[in-house]
Amino acid sequence: MPSVKLAEAHELDSKLMGRKMPFLVLTPGRYSTDTAARFPVIYLLHGLTGSHKNWVEKTKLLQYVANSGFIVVTPEGGNGWYTDSIATPNDKYESYIIKELVPDVDKKFRTWPDRQNRMIAGLSMGGYGAIKFGLKYSEIFSMAGSFSGALGAASFYEKNVGASLGRGIEKIFGAEGSETRRSNDIFGFVRELTGEKLKTLPYIYQSCGTEDFLFDNNREFLALLIEKKVPHEYRETPGGHTWIFWDDQVREFLDLAARRLRK
Repeated sequence: MPSVKLAEAHELDSKLMGRKMPFLVLTPGRYSTDTAARFPVIYLLHGLTGSHKNWVEKTKLLQYVANSGFIVVTPEGGNGWYTDSIATPNDKYESYIIKELVPDVDKKFRTWPDRQNRMIAGLSMGGYGAIKFGLKYSEIFSMAGSFSGALGAASFYEKNVGASLGRGIEKIFGAEGSETRRSNDIFGFVRELTGEKLKTLPYIYQSCGTEDFLFDNNREFLALLIEKKVPHEYRETPGGHTWIFWDDQVREFLDLAARRLRK
């Protein structure tokens, strides 16, 4: 099996976050042997209560990347819903990833620094973040993937998801009706799409297990994608909100990304 290099020590001294932000970079076997080659990049986002190390520690991602043609970056997202918090000035997870991390990776690694060769995906909270980034920054990403995504995050409140989750979300998005909620509502983004905007969107990959507690939320988003004729691929298989499902889905996403680049 080709070797894979895991760069565990990478940190970005973020001006936006006001602190050092860790991230992992995985490179395929060819990266160290073909030193003139450049590679497309996939950003993988973790879920709530997780960390930038989750994808490496809980899946076979190392093995999948070793045999791929991709650089894979796993950023730290805290519990910040990949959003600039309304309550905590230095929690700017959206601006950090888009304005600092992506340029930093292109500067330090042999990437193809263009939209066609840059993709993003994530699980649960990270699935929401990946789809949001794909829709808001379609000039940066050509493909966005969600595995068991908490896609309705901007409409989660204490009254409909409970105190433990709802209070944390309200610290980030604010109260019902806030501008932060409106500007981060991916259902709203899709509803407001025009014909011209549709042409600029990344390809959407969405999946969810049929036993997942977010299954209905994912089906609602799928119905909206179909209604608005957004280019997408949807998969549902038996499974819950588990690493078994996400391990399978990250492998599928890598395969799909490779096939699309070959076209």
